[in-house]
Amino acid sequence: MAGPIARVDLSAARTAAAVARDRGGYGAALSLLASLFFMWGFITVINNTLLPHLRSVFDLDYTQTTLIESVWFIAYFVASIPAAKLIARVGYKRALVTGLGIMALGTLGMVLASHQVSYAITLTALFVIASGITLLQVAANPYVAVVGPSESAPARLNLVQAFNSLGTTLAPLFGGYLILGRSASGNAAAGTVLTPAERLADAQSVQLPYLIVAAILVMLAVVIARFPLPAMGGADSAAVPAAKAERAGLSLWRHRNLVLGVPAIFIYLIAEIGVSNLFINFVAQPEIGDLTHAQAARYLFLLWGGMMVGRFVGSYLMQRRTAEAVLAGAAIGACAVMLVAAFAAGPVAMWALISVGLFHAIMFPTIFTLGIRGLGPLTEAGSGLLIMAIAGGSLVVVQGWAADRFGLQHAFLITAACELYVLFYALWGCRPGVSGCRSEGA
Repeated sequence: MAGPIARVDLSAARTAAAVARDRGGYGAALSLLASLFFMWGFITVINNTLLPHLRSVFDLDYTQTTLIESVWFIAYFVASIPAAKLIARVGYKRALVTGLGIMALGTLGMVLASHQVSYAITLTALFVIASGITLLQVAANPYVAVVGPSESAPARLNLVQAFNSLGTTLAPLFGGYLILGRSASGNAAAGTVLTPAERLADAQSVQLPYLIVAAILVMLAVVIARFPLPAMGGADSAAVPAAKAERAGLSLWRHRNLVLGVPAIFIYLIAEIGVSNLFINFVAQPEIGDLTHAQAARYLFLLWGGMMVGRFVGSYLMQRRTAEAVLAGAAIGACAVMLVAAFAAGPVAMWALISVGLFHAIMFPTIFTLGIRGLGPLTEAGSGLLIMAIAGGSLVVVQGWAADRFGLQHAFLITAACELYVLFYALWGCRPGVSGCRSEGA
């Protein structure tokens, strides 16, 4: 179905949007939320420079390395539903502050892990950080989607997500300089074996970056706590009984766009995280880029920079084309360049992998807004399911397993296959089911 996005008819959301307009618009709230998108993108992509670093410190194979990232995304599966319940209880604003506090606690855990040189503490700290990000995701994504006109929801979320991509673009430079650039493993040739003393020094190189991040998170939490963010959803206690009554008798499973959107998010995350996590090891190979890990991190900057550019471009295109059409074009382009990366060699393969960021850029925010359209009073619950589907990134361990057995380059065929499901969703799966859609003007 091509046409305007169905209006989200949450009474609390409408009230909040009206209040924001009465105050002169909701631009200030969106600007502040953009800083949250920036920070969780920044912290997530620090992992991409952290993984090759930890691979050397703990002497891990690809399967064990990608298992670290799997733990990160398992947190999305575990924490999403509790996050939605917490938002309903304390409101969006307090939930955002709580999420930032949890993230700060996890970053301090990474400092402890560096002192102890502990794989177990590292996994625990990353799980805590990801749980905090999950809470921010469950709160901020639907807020951005419903705080303005429903017809422009995909364009608006893509625009704010562009600031997420700004964070992911800058993170490789930050991590490459303060982690890889200051470590023996980051400046060594591929295949170099570190001495025990070098591993200990490398482990402690993460302390400064994570202390900086912790301080920024605390300051951001203080700013949001003091900011007059318009109340929405569970934050409006007077609206809760009415919202519960409106949800009675409705079922999420009658909405095809949501039911098929959950696996679309899940599968897309396998593709995105598989590319970013294995990128540095891939381009460092002699037959591809023949680079050190520190040098490869600079090219990772281009991958995430492409996602930032792609989201600004996607936001512009969606003002002139349907979100479904733009998503379908992106899926076709992503599949094509991943096949080149899987079978070509040298700079051609490297630049093909870099270019996939342009096509991946609009996938998550577009699938998300298409998935929640027409849900009405079920929007918050549907948002929780879609954010829970980010746990798909945990299956990057499958790509690590394939890289160990069939070669790192051929493992990217898994990514190409993931793009085909996104294409299916764009062409057919995102259409709201007739029996379950409560849309207006669609």
